[in-house]
Amino acid sequence: QVQLVESGGGLVQAGGSLRVSCAASGRTFNNYAMGWFRQAPGKEREFVAGISWSGSITTYADSVKGRFAISRDNVKKTLYLQMNSLKPEDTAVYYCALDTKTSGGKPSRPDYWGQGTQVTVSS
Repeated sequence: QVQLVESGGGLVQAGGSLRVSCAASGRTFNNYAMGWFRQAPGKEREFVAGISWSGSITTYADSVKGRFAISRDNVKKTLYLQMNSLKPEDTAVYYCALDTKTSGGKPSRPDYWGQGTQVTVSS
């Protein structure tokens, strides 16, 4: 089993920055792809960013490319998402996810999810 716990969400003004983290515990963290997803009110959950097991491959949704950066620390078993130039449309609950079926740069069908952390961007 894997437990994922997000932290670092909050309220920020448009144009500001925020970093969310995801601490993992349980079975091996290092071997698998991880990613961030988000869900805004009334919308479906969508992919935001993904990272390979080694951290050498990253993928991003077009809507966040150039503004967000995903990274991981396999020693600390922690996943990060640095969010810059935030926009009101980035407001959502952000979830981290782990996909044990791939070690590549994008978790396509995650097996494990965190509980989510709220990010609110005011205009």
